[in-house]
Amino acid sequence: MRTVFVGTSSLSLSTAELLLEEGHQVVIIERDRDRIEMLADRLDAGFIHGDGTSPDVLKDAEPENTDMLFCLLDSDQANILAGLIGRSLGFARIVPRVNDPQFQRICVELGLDESVMPNRAVASHLKDLLAGERSLELSSVIRGEGAVFSAIAGEQDAGPIEDLPLPDRARIVCLYRDETFMLPEPDMRLEEGDELILIAHESALDGLQERWGG
Repeated sequence: MRTVFVGTSSLSLSTAELLLEEGHQVVIIERDRDRIEMLADRLDAGFIHGDGTSPDVLKDAEPENTDMLFCLLDSDQANILAGLIGRSLGFARIVPRVNDPQFQRICVELGLDESVMPNRAVASHLKDLLAGERSLELSSVIRGEGAVFSAIAGEQDAGPIEDLPLPDRARIVCLYRDETFMLPEPDMRLEEGDELILIAHESALDGLQERWGG
């Protein structure tokens, strides 16, 4: 798998290192040439010198040969801009990082459905530690043919949760609405922008990706 990262934030580098360890091809776009030279000694990755929000620079990253574009700069606005330009250039999948919940809703409206909010995930874990709770990430306990899938509900998903067409062997286990954790109830209505967390058999992932994969 070939992945492209915009920027060299700590999240970019830690994710790139994990992918490289698994044998994936990684390309990193960075505007600071000195930083590229320093990282080239540390990472067995390709580097492109330039601004990751520039169409010409993103085009040099070969969108037609890339499986995923990660936009993980420290600026939400820059990540959204890079994501939109990347989509126009033909990147298959785009993951922008956002820290402000209002920008996650904007991502949904713009069709950038695979945005991530790492700060919220860390904050939730720290809150549980403070409360003395032993919480487990779903992805760490699902084994074998099971998988965890997350998606942002779009306009077409709004309505009774029981009417949401899901592949066989896929279930919504919880959702977040305006940063509030909710468990699905039979009479619940989904709203555009809800973040859905599903557990699915691996055979259902293609259907989920087709509906929400971007």
